[in-house]
Amino acid sequence: MALEGIIIWLIIGAIAGWLAGQIVKGGGFGLLGNIVLGIVGAVVAGWLLPRLGLYIGGGLLGDIINATIGALLVIFIVSLVSR
Repeated sequence: MALEGIIIWLIIGAIAGWLAGQIVKGGGFGLLGNIVLGIVGAVVAGWLLPRLGLYIGGGLLGDIINATIGALLVIFIVSLVSR
């Protein structure tokens, strides 16, 4: 993977983490924590959603939506474990 691809992947994950933090409100882990969880969520969504047969779409917007779904899943799981 080229350096540009990694940077774009990190930016998409950061946007997804911020969006997930805005959606969860109160269940998030602060701005920096949500961004990190968004990056992890982007990886989770990239692996999990195709295996479930869910295809949101292509392009940048589809990637952000997929990563946000993954970030929401990761934030939910981490909040369950941290209780």
